[in-house]
Amino acid sequence: MAANKNDLLVTGAEDAMENMKQEIAQEFGIQPGADTTARENGSVGGEMVKRMIKIAESDMSNRKH
Repeated sequence: MAANKNDLLVTGAEDAMENMKQEIAQEFGIQPGADTTARENGSVGGEMVKRMIKIAESDMSNRKH
């Protein structure tokens, strides 16, 4: 079966992603879910992407040295 584009490729990543989502939602003062607006849920997802990019950039920078 072909992998879905949203499938996580790293074992244990699902827990880390959920923890990140909850941490950011708490920082933003919202509870993500069906009763939350798309804008609020999207802001959490957008912040997750920003933080993952920073982590990846830092990792790439550290590998060059």
